[in-house]
Amino acid sequence: MREVAVIGVGSTKFGEMWERSFRDIMIEAGLEAIQDAGIEGREIEAMYVGNMSAGRFISQEHIGALIVDYSGFSKDTHIPSTRVEAACASGGLAVREAYLSIASGMHDIVVAAGVEKMTDIGTEITVDVLASAADREWEGFVGATFPGLYALMATYHMNKFGTTREDLAEVSVKNHYNGSLNPKAQFNNRITIDTVLNSSLVADPLRIFDCSPITDGASAVILAAGSIARKYTDTPVYIKASSQASDTISLHDRRDVATLDSTVFAAKRAYKMAGITPKEVDVAEVHDCFTIAEIMAYEDLGFCKKGEGGKLIREGVTALDGDLPVNPSGGLKACGHPVGATGVKQVVEIVTQLRGEAGKRQVDGAEVGLTHNVGGTGATAVVHILTR
Repeated sequence: MREVAVIGVGSTKFGEMWERSFRDIMIEAGLEAIQDAGIEGREIEAMYVGNMSAGRFISQEHIGALIVDYSGFSKDTHIPSTRVEAACASGGLAVREAYLSIASGMHDIVVAAGVEKMTDIGTEITVDVLASAADREWEGFVGATFPGLYALMATYHMNKFGTTREDLAEVSVKNHYNGSLNPKAQFNNRITIDTVLNSSLVADPLRIFDCSPITDGASAVILAAGSIARKYTDTPVYIKASSQASDTISLHDRRDVATLDSTVFAAKRAYKMAGITPKEVDVAEVHDCFTIAEIMAYEDLGFCKKGEGGKLIREGVTALDGDLPVNPSGGLKACGHPVGATGVKQVVEIVTQLRGEAGKRQVDGAEVGLTHNVGGTGATAVVHILTR
């Protein structure tokens, strides 16, 4: 396996982009990444595009071909372009597929991108599209939505470990603070615990400020073989581990409703591959689709023992100035969650942090970063570990 480095990153602002099309935002992110890498388009050998459900969000399939066409690669180089789907983990898996294509020796320079345009349809349809990432027959058909399923996890976690409503609220407060420092975040407003606790109830105990928003956005990274990375940049960031694991798609078959075994196994494999322990991670971007998801991620990624996730947020360990800053971008909660793009955006943020280019949200001395991208309620998890 060859060494793989990130040499360029790009991302649109996340939010509601009524005036812009799916292809517009994807091209913007890709061009920014190419310019950041200082490469020419003809040097790119392949492309992997993470996308969950363009067929239902914008009635457009054949996404790989669409993006390669509007990127201009269909006219001269005719590079292979592949759509990657793993629900909300589509972006992280696109990065993994791009990584594997270089690590295997098949290609030297590859684009990994992610994109979703979610606001062109009504909220009711969007909720149904997202529910298709769970078990449609055993969950969706009886009315279970994603907020409802994560509410079950939250209730179980609270009853079993004593996690409180205030602990969940602290996650949202932290991520909104971080998002206020990120010019590309969907939400730049700072909030209080009372803001969360007094917001509209969605699925008890989760309120509207416990939930990630509906978002449009695109992100892209340029990966290169480690042997040529410094030809393009003085600050390559190396992918030391790329891991993926699976679990049951429905909650009722899980070993433990409060644990994402896909995350547990993906993380263990990633740490082994990188030759590090969880204690050596300096900064992390984790999948906080709901506030309880971030608390469970602390535990499942090995940052604390099972049941102690609430304690980490309570004691400020995962704050921007804490011992282990989590979601400095604002996470899915404040930066936004364009589902197919999220996993790529996480890599963009960690690369920016490891380069020391994150501005007001910069984590001092960050040398090892981790990304954690989840599909569905945990049926898929993708973990990457990156270093300077």
